[in-house]
This record gives sequence, C-alpha cells and structure tokens, in this order.
Amino acid sequence: MHIAFICLPAAGHVNPTLPVVAELVRRGHRVTYATSATYEQAVHAAGAAFLESGEDLAAQFPRFRGSPGGARPGSSPPGMPGALAPGMMSGLLDRLLERAREEFPALLARLSADLPDAVCYDAMTLAGKMAAIKLGLPDIALLPSYASNEHFSMRELMPAGAPAEMLAAWRQARQRIEDFAAGQGLDHFSLMEGPPASLNICFIPREFQPAGDTFDASFHFVGPSLGPRVTAGAWQPGSKDQPLVFISLGTTPLNDRPDFFRMCLQAFAASPWQVAMAIGDRVEVSELGPIPGNVDIRPAFPQLEVLRHADVFLSHTGMNSTMEALYFGVPLLAYPLQPEQEANARRVEDLHLGRRLPAEGLSAALILTAAAGLNRDPEVRRNLQAMSQHVRSAGGSTAAADAIEDYLSTPAPPA
Repeated sequence: MHIAFICLPAAGHVNPTLPVVAELVRRGHRVTYATSATYEQAVHAAGAAFLESGEDLAAQFPRFRGSPGGARPGSSPPGMPGALAPGMMSGLLDRLLERAREEFPALLARLSADLPDAVCYDAMTLAGKMAAIKLGLPDIALLPSYASNEHFSMRELMPAGAPAEMLAAWRQARQRIEDFAAGQGLDHFSLMEGPPASLNICFIPREFQPAGDTFDASFHFVGPSLGPRVTAGAWQPGSKDQPLVFISLGTTPLNDRPDFFRMCLQAFAASPWQVAMAIGDRVEVSELGPIPGNVDIRPAFPQLEVLRHADVFLSHTGMNSTMEALYFGVPLLAYPLQPEQEANARRVEDLHLGRRLPAEGLSAALILTAAAGLNRDPEVRRNLQAMSQHVRSAGGSTAAADAIEDYLSTPAPPA
C-alpha cells in the first residue's frame, strides 16, 4: 500500500510517528511523509519519501524569556509559569493559516498525482484532515496526547478559571480554522471538535487515558512509539553510585528560561546528585554563571539514553517526555509551561506517578527537597512499576502498524 503521513512540524508530534513509518516500510508498504524541512533527514532515515509542507513550529515563536514563578500579568492561565499570551498565540495562528493557504493546494495536487490508499494525519494538523476529506480517502488520526469522546474532554484537565482572553482566543482560533476550511470547499469542518477519525492511533496506554475504558474499537491505545533517532547518541552517567536528576523543559521556545536553570544549578550544586541538564538552543551556558562539577549541561541530550539511568526527571511534562519517563519508570517532577503540559502534570499527580512544582514561590531549596522526596517515595515507585508495564505492553509502533493494516484490509461496509 501507499500511505501518506501529514504531521505538525514539531518534535513532540513527529517523533512518535517515525517508528510507525519505519515499521510500515519494513512490512513492504510505501510511505510519503509531509512535514517541514527540519525533519527531512529523520523522515528519510525511517524509509519514507519526504514531502516538504509547513514551517517548523518552533521557528515561528517570538523570542520569549520566562522566569520561575514569574508569569507576566495576563499572559498565563492561573498557576502557569509564563505561557504565551493569547495575543501572541493569535499571531502564531495567523501565520500558520497564511502558510496553509499558500501550501495546501500544492499538497493536495502532489497527493492527487500519486494517490495514497489512506491519509494518516496528526490530529492537530489542519492540512491532514482536510486532505483526507477532499480526496475521499480513509482517514487515520494520530493522537500524541489524550483522546476525547462523550465521556472525556481535554478541557477537564485544563487549569480552572482560565482568563477570559484565553477563552476568547480559543473561540477566535476555531472560527478562523472553520473559515479557512470553508474557503477550501469544506463546510461544517472542525479540527478541534466533531466526530473522531475512522481509525485513531493514540500514543499513550489506555491506563493513562482518562475514562480509557469508554473508548470504542476505533481507538487503539498503543503507548509511546520509541525508536532510533537521528540525533541520538550514547550517554553514561559519571557515577553509578550517586542519584541522577535529568532536567529538561523540552524543545519548544518556552524553554528559554535562564533564571530557572540557574535556580536548578543552585539547588543541586552542593548535593550528592548528578545532574544532566538540557537548556535548549536559546540559552547560552555563559548566561548561567559557574557550573558545578556534578552538572553535565548541554543544549540537548539523547533523552532515552539519559532516562535509562535517571532517578528523577524534572520535566515540562510534554506528553512525549511523560511517556518516555513512564516507559523507564522514572518519577516525574513536573514544571509545566503550557496548558496541555499542565493537564499532563495533573494526570501524573492524580495517578501518583510524580509531583508538580508550584508555579509561585519556587526556590532552589524547594526543588532539591522535592526531588529527594520523590526519589524516596515508595508509593510512587510502586505505581511507576505498574504503569511502566502497561506502557511497555501497549504495543508501540508494532501495534500501530497492525491497526493500520487491519483497518485498510477490512472491506468497507456497504453504503
């Protein structure tokens, strides 16, 4: 079969899909993968034909500096440490839609010229769902985060009391997307609401999904899809006898937080902890002052390799990072930067798999105390062991490929 993948150009959305692509290619299928040029090398490494579409999401964010517990007034939901203001998000959406207006007709023409048997699309990718509808092809949604149905909505995990301007921005975004779709001949189109796809691949285990037992057979909870990464490499801790804390706020521009990283250095400087700290590509090591000898600091680490050894993961709790921590049974010390990460942090706390750092009044002493307490918590360790088994047994890329093949090989019911 020829299968098209259309993915949001962001690491947290691309990374889970590439092992699925590699598995489908290994089984003899042909895959065309559309995303930004940033991921061309990774797409080729997975064995797919690359089709450039969209601009890397991280490159479209403005320069943003956040501080621990120091959100600017009106810029964040309650309890969020400095998320992007609604006006900034509106500007980002305008840019995304303008790019989509330019590129969607070309994407549609390329797919029409080499018609795939199905379209697998990231659930947040506007072009993917629209292309499947326009071409009348089987639609397969790829969900890097929670699924929704009549029993659960993502809004239930969002912070309570979101500012009025954020709710207004959400409604405005939905209207702009619907207007764009209508201009492409798709009336009554909704990216954010409406019926699910014919097949839904969810990259979390059913046990982590709220109301997981209420989802029907069109939802396959395959857990994280881990595989080799182009930028990965070997990594070993300096000592096997000292606890290791891994600190990373992910790959989005919101990780531009030198004050937070300085606080972490202060927290662990005179402690028995080994520290691996990823500061991203917007913070310079020179901004952080003296680096203690127990700290390995880099723009990025081979995350899976570090998590194999970590005792605690101080994380923004993006879903990819959350699933990878659970795969390796590493307790999460959450410092979420965005509402969806806050939702993950709340879920981690609800299931007693970690703890959340406070958004207000954060200090070096509190970080150290929280990490040490989490490392010694026997209940969290027991829960992590059980969840790790669920994550590892969910099937990952093999289960996802099985579901796609089964769906596409089953005759459609008569109209």
